[in-house]
Amino acid sequence: MRAVVIRPDPGTRLIAGVDEVGRGPLAGPVVAAAVILLRPIEGLADSKLLDGPTRERLANGLREVALIGIAAASVTEIDRINILHASMLAMRRAVLRLGCLPDVALIDGNRAPDLPCPAETVVDGDRDVPVIGAASIVAKVTRDRLMRRLALRYPGYGWESNVGYATSVHRDAVRRLGATCHHRRSFCTVQAALF
Repeated sequence: MRAVVIRPDPGTRLIAGVDEVGRGPLAGPVVAAAVILLRPIEGLADSKLLDGPTRERLANGLREVALIGIAAASVTEIDRINILHASMLAMRRAVLRLGCLPDVALIDGNRAPDLPCPAETVVDGDRDVPVIGAASIVAKVTRDRLMRRLALRYPGYGWESNVGYATSVHRDAVRRLGATCHHRRSFCTVQAALF
């Protein structure tokens, strides 16, 4: 059963952390999360620095103490507008799914999406700013779960462990089995397998 999240007092400044996961993989969407912490939670860090069980535990804990917006940009969108613009689109969608507009959005990296609220970029924000670390954890857990589910429908690519990234197992599978509808055709490794 999900706990009821209580909105902060009207005078409380709402600060959203925003991050994306999945710029580099050969397959799957890019996923973004926006998180507003209503209460502190221990252990937040860059999702890449945490092991899988810790990420899962923190993601579950965040659902109890935060407002969360999750969104994605599809493989079709990535191929059409490129991975950078698709990442910006996913982050914008995540902020819009928070259920309220933050007073400021702190974006991991050096580029911010077009948002209907003030935004500030923070290089290495997922490592240095807890609310951005929270967003990176939610985005990573969400995307990894999606890719593990897709692995059941598309065996042989190793998505259950590489979650779409360009490991040698995944690259070999693309050459051997071809590309699925979840592969990014604008990426060189996938293009090479198609011709």
